[in-house]
Amino acid sequence: MLGLAALVSSPIVAQNSPADTPDDAVLHTASAPAIQPESQDKRVFGVLPNYRTADANTTYSPITAKQKLTIATKDTLDYPIFLLVAGIAGVGQITDQHHDFGQGFKGYAHRYVTSYSDQFVGNYLTEGFLPILFHQDPRYFRIGPGQGGIWHRGTYALSRILVTKSDNGHNTFNASEVFGNAIAAGVGNAYYPGERHLSDNFTRFGTSLATDALSQVLKEFWPDVKRKYFERHQHGSK
Repeated sequence: MLGLAALVSSPIVAQNSPADTPDDAVLHTASAPAIQPESQDKRVFGVLPNYRTADANTTYSPITAKQKLTIATKDTLDYPIFLLVAGIAGVGQITDQHHDFGQGFKGYAHRYVTSYSDQFVGNYLTEGFLPILFHQDPRYFRIGPGQGGIWHRGTYALSRILVTKSDNGHNTFNASEVFGNAIAAGVGNAYYPGERHLSDNFTRFGTSLATDALSQVLKEFWPDVKRKYFERHQHGSK
């Protein structure tokens, strides 16, 4: 990926973020004495779960195994995820994706269940179990507008599918993300009986990585979009 090496060694990427407190507070970072971190919305565009975004510009502290599982659970069970899965299943129905599932209500239900299964397995592996196993932090550390232009922030966000923080705060290869999605793609063979070829597994694996990369970009820029939208809305209402 273009600029990945520079991003890994960049002082900005190496900056740390605080651990959150248990339960709901795991989703927000605590403020360092000299820096007030920006609060993070729980949902991007009011729909996409955003429970693992933290501030990269404050002092880092690790989170516990319970907190990692809490993040995975909230990303998996928050109600908007069911709406998102419904949309994914609908697109699959229209385009006749997974042709063996057929059409009609039965075909749609099959697509819905398998799409949600993809989310369930992928989330718990990449955000919960493997981060615990590899001692890695599943959060996305947003650098914000004060740390570079759109290109730098965009490439940084994309690179986070390959780079993450270990529990000691050092940057490391994101084994949880890569291996978690690879395992999830393999698990998909159990409920995609007509798509068990190696190429099918690579397609599911690549789609998961691309989706997570796009998610990181949305998390990085959503606060900027929201701020500009409300500022424009407020100015227009005066």
